[in-house]
Amino acid sequence: MRRMTGAELRQAYIDFFRGKGHAEIKSAPLVPEHDPTVLFTTAGMHPLVPFLLGEKHPAGQRLVNYQKCIRTGDIDEVGDTVHHTFFEMLGNWSLGDYFKEEAIEFSYEFLTSRDWLDIDPEKLWISCFAGDADAPKDTEAAAVWRRIGIPDERIIFLGKDENWWGPAGQTGPCGPDTEMFFCTYEGAIPPGKSPENDPDHFIEIWNDVFMQYNKNADGTYSALAQKNVDTGLGLERVTAVLQGGDDNYTTELFAPIMACIGDLASADDVRAKRIIADHMRAATFLIADGVLPARVDQGYVLRRLIRRAVRFGKKLGIADAFTHKVAEVVVEIFGDVYPELKANASQIAETLTREEAQFDKTLAQGLKEFEKLLPNVMKSPTKELSGRLAFKLYDTYGFPIEMTRDLAEEAGLVVDMEGFEKAYAKHQELSRKGAEQKFSGGLADHSEMVTRLHTATHLLQAALRRVLGPHVAQRGSNITAERLRFDFTHPAKMTPEELKQVEDLVNEQIAKALDVEQVEMPVEEAKAAGAMAVFGEKYGATVKVYSVGDFSREICGGPHVANIRELGRFRITKEQSSSAGIRRIRAVLE
Repeated sequence: MRRMTGAELRQAYIDFFRGKGHAEIKSAPLVPEHDPTVLFTTAGMHPLVPFLLGEKHPAGQRLVNYQKCIRTGDIDEVGDTVHHTFFEMLGNWSLGDYFKEEAIEFSYEFLTSRDWLDIDPEKLWISCFAGDADAPKDTEAAAVWRRIGIPDERIIFLGKDENWWGPAGQTGPCGPDTEMFFCTYEGAIPPGKSPENDPDHFIEIWNDVFMQYNKNADGTYSALAQKNVDTGLGLERVTAVLQGGDDNYTTELFAPIMACIGDLASADDVRAKRIIADHMRAATFLIADGVLPARVDQGYVLRRLIRRAVRFGKKLGIADAFTHKVAEVVVEIFGDVYPELKANASQIAETLTREEAQFDKTLAQGLKEFEKLLPNVMKSPTKELSGRLAFKLYDTYGFPIEMTRDLAEEAGLVVDMEGFEKAYAKHQELSRKGAEQKFSGGLADHSEMVTRLHTATHLLQAALRRVLGPHVAQRGSNITAERLRFDFTHPAKMTPEELKQVEDLVNEQIAKALDVEQVEMPVEEAKAAGAMAVFGEKYGATVKVYSVGDFSREICGGPHVANIRELGRFRITKEQSSSAGIRRIRAVLE
């Protein structure tokens, strides 16, 4: 097995697939744009959904990249050796070109060839889709694995929870996948042990998804006209494997961050250090992509990550503000690969320092509220703080339950943790259902009304720049069939006069009944021609530019009307603050 750093693995992957005819594309931002998705880019496929559905990609049918991702579904698992909220996924795609056989052959060659990773084939285990009422057992993928040398005893079949990749939103391309696991046992494997029941010794390192179905709005599945391949190799996990271990935090991707935290801490708690390292890495990348702490959406997740890191910092005995110091190390490690980190280093430090100070105030407020509750609880015969009150401290004041328990213990009290967990579970379920429906930064679908409202956002941004000034830039959009929501940079609340000017400008353009013109050109040529680009977006060598006369010109990948007379009348329904320095407009078409 070839020992590699994360940087060497990242480059080797790109080189291998470029040698197989794949064009390299850039990592998309962590906040998706023009993609029916969740709050964050959770996989490399999200920015490619239109192309998975058949739209022609400017770079061709074979693509490869490294993609930064955020997933928070298993945040409570962070602190072990392999789980992360921020991670890098190495991926290659076939957009209607090769399918299962070639994809599996490519994966096997990269993993086992002496020219590449040189992993012992005897260490590889494979899982394939077991089949269900929606789709048959994937015997095709298993047959390919057998042909290239993986014996039956190291091929297992699992259900939809393990070996099926669902659509990015509620509907869309999906299909079975085959996963590759590295076995860490030395010598004989204990009887009955496999990736199905022993995740500590079988590390998932790669996933090949075969998108051959479309999930329809009624929940049924139909065959895709264009079959695609979407793969993902976890950079952090494979780097650890290649360095002879199973702890991602011992690799150079994390070790300097862990060392920085260790230098700041007066206590030794490896789990707490890992949580801080993970959360601060995620927070640093999110801020670099334009996310700011807030009470909702991406900003809420960022705030939770920062505050959770601060809480574990206090557990380590870190008394002074420290998050900006950890972020400096993150920028140093990844700044050459992701230049947006260096470009926004000052913003990252300022945001973290401000949020950490605000959290200190929150903790002080929570402590006051706890002290108010204390006399009545002390009088109760059970000497128990109810789960309802403990959750109120957590939910209303942001006071961590661990601190509530510590304070209660010092006062000779107990906390009704069962009641707290029930209240917390109810809150989580409501949050989960809300988050699953999110597609912040993008489009709910490509329906006629969404297409009209999306086109209107181009006119809206152009009008805002004319009325407020050239500092206005998009910081997110959220479009459903009912309304558009557009976030933009501006330091102050808009006046009624300014709002009317913007509204009138948009409607004046609609009245001209101009065609929406679309051309493809090199990205630098597009920017030189004055085409607006979305903040943080990474573009390929060739981009689509949509223009409405001389009024609006934007680089964009979403759907548009042919002529703006299709829009009807534009009306702003609300203007408000989104976060510090960011305003939000809601509007409709009538």
